[in-house]
Amino acid sequence: MKLLYIVPKIKNAGGVSRVLSIKANYFVEKFGYEVHILSQNEENDSFFYDFNSEIVFHNITLNRKGFGFFKAFRKQINQKIIEINPDIILVADNGLKAFIFPFIAKTKTPIVFECHGSKFIEEESQKTDFLSKFNRNFKYRFKSFSAGKFAKIVALSEESLKEWNVENGIIIPNPSWIQTKNVSDLKNKKVIEIARYSYEKGLDRLLSIWEKIIEKHPDWTLDIYTDDVASLENIISDLGIKSNTNIFPFIKNIEEKYLEYSIYAMTSRTEGFPMVLLEAMASGLPCIAYDCPIGPRTIITNAENGFLIPDNNIEMYVEKLSFLIENEEVRLKFGRDAKETSENFSVDKIMEKWRQFLEKL
Repeated sequence: MKLLYIVPKIKNAGGVSRVLSIKANYFVEKFGYEVHILSQNEENDSFFYDFNSEIVFHNITLNRKGFGFFKAFRKQINQKIIEINPDIILVADNGLKAFIFPFIAKTKTPIVFECHGSKFIEEESQKTDFLSKFNRNFKYRFKSFSAGKFAKIVALSEESLKEWNVENGIIIPNPSWIQTKNVSDLKNKKVIEIARYSYEKGLDRLLSIWEKIIEKHPDWTLDIYTDDVASLENIISDLGIKSNTNIFPFIKNIEEKYLEYSIYAMTSRTEGFPMVLLEAMASGLPCIAYDCPIGPRTIITNAENGFLIPDNNIEMYVEKLSFLIENEEVRLKFGRDAKETSENFSVDKIMEKWRQFLEKL
C-alpha cells in the first residue's frame, strides 16, 4: 500500500511531527507500506526526529498571499498527487487550508482528514466585536461542512469526534512511543512542561501559576522545553521568577529527561491528543492540566492519575499543584496509575487499528 501524508511541517519538533515519525516508521518497518510525506517550505530545513530511510519526502514552496496562495497550493498539490499516485491520502493539518482539500484535489483516491487538534483551535487571542465573532463562526461552520466531504475523518478521542458531528468519523488515538520499565522516583523538586511558545499552548498561564507556587514552595523548580527560549527568558526575568524557572530548547532524548522530574504541568488553551501527557505518564509522572478542549480529559482521570482543572481556574490549579508538591505519597500513587494508563496506548495496539482501518478503506 502506498500512503501520501500531506502536512504543513514535518521537520520541526512539534507533536504532529513526533507522532507521524512514529507511525510512518511503523508503516514501513512492520507493514511494508510505501510512505510519502509532503510538507511546505521546508526544503532546506533539517529533521528533528528520526525517519526510516525508505520514507520519501516531498516539498512544495508557498510564498504568495490571498488568491495567489490558493492557486499555487492547488496546482502543486495536484501535481504531487499525480506524480506519487497514492492509494490513500492523509491530511494532517490544523490550518484552515486543510479543509479545502476535498474541493481542490483532482483525484478519486480516498482522502482522510487526520485531526490533531480541536475544531476551535486559535493561534492568537480572539477579538469579541461582532465582525470577529461572525468570521469565527463562519470558519467553524466551513470546517464542519468540509469535514463531511472527506472519505473519512480520524479523530483522536470521542470528545474530538463529538466536535465534528460527522457520520464518516473513526477514533484512533495517538500511540505512547516511550516503552520502558524505567519510571521517575518522583523525589526531585522539579516540574516539567514541553510546549511551543504559542497562544494555544498557554505558557503564559503556566508562568502566572508558577509565580504563585514559588511564594509557598521556593525550593521547587519549573523547567520548560520550548522553541522560543529567548522570549520566555525575557518574560520570566520580568516576572522575577528566574531563579526558580529554567527555559531550554527542545531536545531529542526527552524520554531520558522525564525521569528527572516529579510532576508534569500543562496549561494549554486547546489540545488534540497531547503526546507529552502520554510521554510523561509512560515515565510515571502524575500530570496536571486545564480541562481545555479537548485532549487532556481523554488521558487524565481526575484524582486518579493526575488532576484535571476547570479551564482557566487559576486558584484551583495553584491549589492542586501545591497539593502534589506537598504530598509525595499521592504523587507516587498517581504516577503508578499514570504508567498503567500509558500502556493502554501502546504502539502495537494503536498501529494495528491503523492497519485494519487503512486496508479496509
